[in-house]
Amino acid sequence: MLQKSFTTFYLVFYNVMMTAGWSSMGLLWIQHYKNTGNFFGVYDKLHMWLKVVQSMAILEVLHCATGLVRSSVWLTAAQVYSRIFLVWGIIVSVSEPIVQHGTGFALLLMAWVITEVLRYSFYWLTILDMLPYLIKWCRYTFFIPLYPIGVFGELFTIYAALPYLKASRLYSVELPNAANISFSFYVYAIVTMVLYIPVFPMLYCHMLRQRKKILGNKTTKSN
Repeated sequence: MLQKSFTTFYLVFYNVMMTAGWSSMGLLWIQHYKNTGNFFGVYDKLHMWLKVVQSMAILEVLHCATGLVRSSVWLTAAQVYSRIFLVWGIIVSVSEPIVQHGTGFALLLMAWVITEVLRYSFYWLTILDMLPYLIKWCRYTFFIPLYPIGVFGELFTIYAALPYLKASRLYSVELPNAANISFSFYVYAIVTMVLYIPVFPMLYCHMLRQRKKILGNKTTKSN
């Protein structure tokens, strides 16, 4: 009983903190746009929040692995890794205006903020059995436009970083070396972009099926 209470407290605390973190980024984003009329420079206002909050999501893989939440470890790990790759491998590492202040970053940030505020709010409100239908509806509806917008922003950001990755050989390992291995982060980034082609439709269709399953009951009852 005590262990269950602690698990509930921890999960509520974690999800509330993540909701607050993403909400703070959203407020900074809105405030910056209100003051400047554009999104250029918003990265400088919230980059610390982005680094800390997105890195904290690594805990979600441990949550699945230890059974705290019933979700696929591999699916969760893949989703978290893709964000970590984008934040640390691309956005933070490539200090070029077109990457950190470009259209791609503005689009992915908008999609991530709205999606994550809804997702984490959904989690802690569900745990406390206080979930209003509006939050549930928003979580399983807003992704319809936000997911494609976020994916476009992510791809645009990676694409914008490619010239820098190629010229600087960032995180690449070239021969000869003691380990006798080579690795091109530039090629890795391109392969990652290509993987979006099969992965995005599968995940998007899965989410549409989830929406029909979860919100369909409400629609059926209303009819």
